This record gives sequence, structure tokens and C-alpha cells, in this order.
Amino acid sequence: MKLITAIIRPFKLDEVREALAEVGVSGITVTEVKGFGRQKGHTELYRGAEYVVDFLPKLKLECAVADAMLDAALEAVQNAAKSGKVGDGKIFVTSIERTIRIRTGEIDEDAL
Repeated sequence: MKLITAIIRPFKLDEVREALAEVGVSGITVTEVKGFGRQKGHTELYRGAEYVVDFLPKLKLECAVADAMLDAALEAVQNAAKSGKVGDGKIFVTSIERTIRIRTGEIDEDAL
């Protein structure tokens, strides 16, 4: 089992969610986050004063998938979140040692 963590632009959430549902991912967790990578923020003008926005609003999306679904899920996220511009985000994949569904006690892939 793998945990996919994707940092994406907020307006891409619906596209990513629909793409993941199409490949069979049954659940995701979304968190509003702020950060920067190579984009390094930007400057804005407010009431005639220029100021720097260092941390940009992003969404952190997490979903656990079976090993067999990993490639399809990664491709779905990448294609749906891509705009072709700096700041599209990143995808991280980590291994999951064990998963337990609290309500039923199911473990590992049965719990997904």
C-alpha cells in the first residue's frame, strides 16, 4: 500500500477528485496549506503599496491506494492538476506499513 500526498493549486481540486474517482480511488483527505517551492511567492499591489506574498495558498491532498492502483492514481493526479505553469505542485509517494479500519477492524488493503 502507498500513500499519495499531492500539493496542488486550489482551483484544480474538483478535476483531481473526479480523475481519482474514475480510476477507483475511494477516499481522499484535503487540507488547506500555504507554502512555496521554486515559485517563491509573488508581489501584489494593495492600495498603492506593493508587498510580497511569500506563502501561496495550496491544497494538500492525501489518498491511500493499493500497490496495483498506484500508477493509475499517480497519472490521474498528474494529468488533472497540470496547468503547465510554475507552481502546479508536487506529488510524494510513501509506503504504508499497516492500515486498520476502526469501525470494523479490517486491516491493510481490506481497510482501504
